[in-house]
Amino acid sequence: MTSFRISPAVTDAFPDTLIAVVTATGLRGHEHWPATTSALENLERELADGTWRPADENDPRIEAWHTAYRSFGTNPRRIRPSVDALGRRMAKKGTLPRINPAVDSYNAVSVRHGLPAGAFDLDHVTGDVEIRHADGTETFTPLGESDTTEHPKPGEIIYIDTTDVLTRHWNHRDAHRTRVTEDSTQVAFVLETLHADRDGHLLETAVAELRELLTPHADRTQVLHLHRENHRAA
Repeated sequence: MTSFRISPAVTDAFPDTLIAVVTATGLRGHEHWPATTSALENLERELADGTWRPADENDPRIEAWHTAYRSFGTNPRRIRPSVDALGRRMAKKGTLPRINPAVDSYNAVSVRHGLPAGAFDLDHVTGDVEIRHADGTETFTPLGESDTTEHPKPGEIIYIDTTDVLTRHWNHRDAHRTRVTEDSTQVAFVLETLHADRDGHLLETAVAELRELLTPHADRTQVLHLHRENHRAA
């Protein structure tokens, strides 16, 4: 099974980081996922009737990511953290995108709790995954742009396996190679906070909700954590 590692340099720079890695095996993405459909519809209904809104950049959860992005040279108003971009899109359009059940599940949990989330198809990951600072030599092919090659800036925080970059700007955009589709059967989902002392309880609630959505459509789910005292999850 793929291991996830976070570089000590990253936890030194962001010592209260907590990342949950939820793995699902035997995932059945061609089934109907009624609980995920309901989760999306409930969020959209609450937004429409004014009882809930996505976290925006004035929210401490989003503000923390903006500060982190600036620290490694990324302008967060031009290249936004994933949860910020997703929340802004929902606030503008009134709906969340429908991609496929697994992606829709983590999007619903992400925007509900104001925490970045993403996922990787483990059948297309090579070796282990590391969260570290880029040195500038790495390559990245953005989701939906299979003919494009980018190079992260030195110092930018990335997810990377033994082939190339899986996510740029920590959680801004995922790679095309490891995208999650209806055919994905082994998937690792990640949920992140930079302030475990303040938002760790939100992360654990989000993890529990994601597992509830996944469990009826998977043979097995498991959750592991990365933080400054545990740099490896396998």
